[in-house]
Amino acid sequence: MTPCFFVSDLHGHVERYEKMFGLIRDELPVAVFMGGDLLPHRLRPQRFRGEEIGHFITGYLFPRFRQLRSELGQDYPAVFLIMGNDDPRSEEEHFFRGEELMLWHYIHMRSVSFRGYTVMGYGYIPPSPFQLKDWERYDVSKYVDPGNIPPTEGFRTWGDARDAEHATIRKHLGEMTGETDPARLVFLFHSPPYDTYLDRAALDGMVVEHVPLDVHVGSIAIKEFIEEKQPVITMHGHIHESSRLTGHWCQTIGCTMTFNAAWDGPELAVVKFELERPADAVRVLL
Repeated sequence: MTPCFFVSDLHGHVERYEKMFGLIRDELPVAVFMGGDLLPHRLRPQRFRGEEIGHFITGYLFPRFRQLRSELGQDYPAVFLIMGNDDPRSEEEHFFRGEELMLWHYIHMRSVSFRGYTVMGYGYIPPSPFQLKDWERYDVSKYVDPGNIPPTEGFRTWGDARDAEHATIRKHLGEMTGETDPARLVFLFHSPPYDTYLDRAALDGMVVEHVPLDVHVGSIAIKEFIEEKQPVITMHGHIHESSRLTGHWCQTIGCTMTFNAAWDGPELAVVKFELERPADAVRVLL
């Protein structure tokens, strides 16, 4: 069996990270998946053991993962992670450096073979109302829902608007997966699929320019991808309140088990699952 943990949207909260590290030590999963929005807001510095953390990745994540690896030795899990729309892409170089240090696998638009499975990652989300556009792309066309800002506008910490001009999530996913066997595919997304339990936002009754806002804010392209390719498992984050509003943190789409580990409470949400038996997954709040 291959017991795994999935967490997402920790947003740099040290207490959540410490709970994650503690659970890993106690239960020794073989893999840990981290679904983006991992870093704190630049105006919200974090403290650890009474000291303010300077640079979060090099000053906290690097030493804490190193310590975990030292403690666990051969039981250190494979760690797969992506960034999310609140994570400045200017920090991506440090996630690549963490991979060089063999602390984790950074898998945005990349694939890794793991115990007979192919693990892929994808951090982009469809257009949103947020100004930071590092991790936004058009979904299936250049249509943007009322209340949202096109990915070619806003601001970015990396690249420029031309990167988003002609790219779509639908096109990316088609190019990434190619001939990959979906029966052995495990996919880590930041955005949830559209019109599911996993993408329900708290937008009830809200109107922009006399147009009611859609309460489902996930990706149509990701939903189509799951329906067509039927990977074994897909993991998602981004919409913190979805499980509270719907009462569901997982959903079956055809033969695919989908999970959302984002959570809008103070606890750390952890989805525990086995690759061979994803339907038996459980979520715990710590």
